[in-house]
Amino acid sequence: MNDSGIMMQLDRLLAERRRSADPAASYTASLYAAGTAAINAKVAEESAEVIEAAQQADGAGAQERAHLVYEVADLWFHCMVLLQAHDLSVADVQAELARRFGISGLAEKAARSAR
Repeated sequence: MNDSGIMMQLDRLLAERRRSADPAASYTASLYAAGTAAINAKVAEESAEVIEAAQQADGAGAQERAHLVYEVADLWFHCMVLLQAHDLSVADVQAELARRFGISGLAEKAARSAR
């Protein structure tokens, strides 16, 4: 499976859980049932954990670096849940990244300011 394969599989699973899973039996379905505010709170929590893990990984060993990867995976998962809650998907984010590819970050940021 290529790198994006797991993301697409997870995206499909999240969409399925949103449509038909029992919130009492599925963590993901319980997030959808709780609504956007609850999902936003989870994304904020996971973002803070990524920042903390990144600070701990600075100049540290393999265990701290692995912990950073673990926390980023949690954040990406919850961001994907948030996307699905808004009828968006990994493909939408990939398309936006593709649009930006090859554009200077400074130029892209300046274009956003001009909008």
